[in-house]
Amino acid sequence: MVPNEACQYIGIIGLLKQFGWTWVGLLAVDDDAGDHFLQCLEPLLSQNKICSAFTHRIPKQGLSLLFRDLNYMASNIYQSLTDRKARTCLIYGESITLLLLNGFWTVADPDYMENPSFGKVWIMTEHIEFSVRSIMFRRNFQIFHGSISLAIHSNIHLGFQTYLQNLKPNSTLGDGFRQGFWEHAFDCSFLNPTVPTNVDVTCTGEEKLESLPGLIFEMDMTGHSYSIYNAVYAMVHALHAMESSMSKQRARVQGETHGVLQPWQVHPFLQGISFNNSAGETVSFNDNWELVAGIDIMNVLILPNSSFLRVKVGRVDPSALEGEQIIINEDLIVWHQSFNQVLPHSVCSDSCEPGYLKKKQEWKKFCCYDCDPCAEGMISTQKDMDDCSQCPEDQYPTKNQDRCIPKVITFLSYEEPLGISLASVAVSFSLITVLVLGTFIKHKDTPIVKANNRDITYILLISLLLCFLCSLLFLGPPGTMTCFLRHSAFAIIFSVAVSSVLAKTITVVLAFMATEPGSSMRKWVGKKLTNSIVLFCSLIQACICAVWLGTSPPFPDFDMWSLTKQIIVKCNEGSDVMFSLVLGYLGLLSIISFTVAFLARKLPDSFNEAKFITFSMLMFCSVWLSFVPTYLSTKGKYMVAVEILSILVSSAGLLGCIFLPKCYIIVLKPGLNNKEELRRRKK
Repeated sequence: MVPNEACQYIGIIGLLKQFGWTWVGLLAVDDDAGDHFLQCLEPLLSQNKICSAFTHRIPKQGLSLLFRDLNYMASNIYQSLTDRKARTCLIYGESITLLLLNGFWTVADPDYMENPSFGKVWIMTEHIEFSVRSIMFRRNFQIFHGSISLAIHSNIHLGFQTYLQNLKPNSTLGDGFRQGFWEHAFDCSFLNPTVPTNVDVTCTGEEKLESLPGLIFEMDMTGHSYSIYNAVYAMVHALHAMESSMSKQRARVQGETHGVLQPWQVHPFLQGISFNNSAGETVSFNDNWELVAGIDIMNVLILPNSSFLRVKVGRVDPSALEGEQIIINEDLIVWHQSFNQVLPHSVCSDSCEPGYLKKKQEWKKFCCYDCDPCAEGMISTQKDMDDCSQCPEDQYPTKNQDRCIPKVITFLSYEEPLGISLASVAVSFSLITVLVLGTFIKHKDTPIVKANNRDITYILLISLLLCFLCSLLFLGPPGTMTCFLRHSAFAIIFSVAVSSVLAKTITVVLAFMATEPGSSMRKWVGKKLTNSIVLFCSLIQACICAVWLGTSPPFPDFDMWSLTKQIIVKCNEGSDVMFSLVLGYLGLLSIISFTVAFLARKLPDSFNEAKFITFSMLMFCSVWLSFVPTYLSTKGKYMVAVEILSILVSSAGLLGCIFLPKCYIIVLKPGLNNKEELRRRKK
């Protein structure tokens, strides 16, 4: 007729989890029942990440042991109970346990009532009742104010209170218990001439039970009384059902004398009954022959007049779904006055805020931990996380590392200042190159233009113009076509430019060697050789690019990891080997051109460009040698900016070093641009 004890464990664990109490003390009676309680509860606590701060066994209670054990408990248990972290204590015992604990606390700390600055939340099992016996009368139980008690389910029964209000001590003949209780409860005595008494107050029989403090007599029907009430009615309904089923047999067998009814004969009828009691609740049994009922969660309030009030604040329903088995109204709970009506904390360590993880303290239980910040790039979104987690690829952690923020997609665009600046420089140099090309075409018949192969000069200027324009492909969002053309176009055009410089340098060397009498080099001097050099050197680079584009061409890609807060839209080279081969070949051409120009820089020729080519190739090689480490050390759009800047500076170096001196003579010193003046200067 009472719920299975497992229902209590559900209620205890549910309460602890509901209020976040993970550091609790355990007080259990030292007998077989207490052993069973601890054996069942402690694994459940561990499974739900709850630790026992301490576990103490209370000796088997009895009035003969009460005072004898107070000193023992004061010296062995008091220190644990003063642990301010373990604000919650579970009590498993009998009703007299409260009297024992109250006396123990008084002995250990006599001034606790005068300075109630420290309180506990006591969670009591259903075996403990506050109204136990009159010995508790006038005892101060304020230490248990705000306790939470698990109680066998009961319901309001108006007829029961009416019955108690009309109850008289002598209303039933032969009921000696009632008169004895009446005398103890009201501290009076019924007149009996044969029995002497020291009590001055005479019982009138008109005293009212509702005037007694709750610690002495409780007007509401307790869970135990409610169970007995239901048990009686269950038996009545079972006997009625059995009587109905046997009535036909009685009708057939006339004059048959029936024997005494055996208990086992009632069992089948008990199992199948279901009825509504006077309180309006359905009473029935499950397949295990257990009453289908839950447990009430009560808040016990100790009043100043030593009375108490039990307020129902929740219920445990073991038949409900997991996670919904406990229902509690926190707003109805009144806590001990030391908590100022603020939810008490009972934890070994404070909660770790989001952005931190729990780190277990050495040699302590798992509920005791330190809070360490998550590692860089990791987050924790909830309190008391055991591990931190990474954000998705397209998100990054906040400063507090408690949530993820979407990354910003970035690329070097025309709209931002850096992109505008680079585009303006590229266009400006393109216009300057066009102006230089126009100047050379206009003065194409002058000696300074005709020297060193006029066609190669035009090719070099056009390739430099395309180099400046090629840098614009690196601006804006990378697309399939721009990625396909970006590096290959730049590599081929630059190869043409460097090949043209190499051809001009070789032309200077061959021209000087051909001036010697009887030289066989004269047949090599001419447009055919220079054009072949440009075509051959450029064709090698074009073949490398063709293989690259045919096997693993560059494509648009998203770099999620290089920058923390940004997603870089870039062109993936497709094959790092081919990209390195393209740059390597370009570097090889540059080194060869620089070497030839350096060796020919002092040749005595009026139109010797080797000195200027040496300076231009020195700048070109310096730019691209510094480009590699700079390119590898930058990320995002600044990596693209380094590429553009390298293209512009190296192209501008070739344009300035080779053509600026010639333009100076053509435009500002035209008198020097004729054969007579050149012959005079040579002499």
